[in-house]
Amino acid sequence: MATALTFGHFTSAGVTWDGVAAGGQITESFDPDIGLIERCLRGEQAAWEDLVRVHTRRVFALCYRFTGKESEAQDLAQDVFLRVFKTLKSFRSDEGYFSTWLARITRNLLIDSYRRTRGERATDSIEERLPLIAETLTSSTRPEGLVAGREASELLQAGLQKLSPELREAVILRDLQEMEYREIAQVLEIPEGTVKSRINRGRAELGRVVRLSQEARKHRGANDLRRG
Repeated sequence: MATALTFGHFTSAGVTWDGVAAGGQITESFDPDIGLIERCLRGEQAAWEDLVRVHTRRVFALCYRFTGKESEAQDLAQDVFLRVFKTLKSFRSDEGYFSTWLARITRNLLIDSYRRTRGERATDSIEERLPLIAETLTSSTRPEGLVAGREASELLQAGLQKLSPELREAVILRDLQEMEYREIAQVLEIPEGTVKSRINRGRAELGRVVRLSQEARKHRGANDLRRG
């Protein structure tokens, strides 16, 4: 299990923030998180709690989509914020948005976890965890538009687990996290053209997997009716 964060003294795992990062205040930008970050670096407990609250759902959703396990996603999400706590001083607003920096940290931890547990992949239902999936993923060009409701959730999650990690993360960041291509390129640290290629390949492969799963389900249903 991940190490629990402790907010009472604004410390975690022996780490204490003692002020603003060397080099002075974070420069102003259009990043909506800048104010919170500056308060965090000044040691304000409430600011850290607000930062976690604002980004928890997005981080958890990314972890869950990648792993397919609710308990593992919860642990990984906590690990992400522990890493943020330890390294926030290294964030530089002139190099990009905080949300992009956070997504990069999340992605790196997910890849590390995948490498450690690649033989333990599993699929859970996401019907209750992400109830807005049908509204978020409506484009007919995306494979998940082929199905709807509970079946869509189950087939999509199962299909994602069958993609290679590099294709899976590209599809998740674009189609589920709705990040821009340039943001994904920053998170994955690859050229934007490579991002688009991986997304297209991932969508095509995911669509193929979903169609095969649908056909298999229909075939099983037809057999059950004949036997009945």
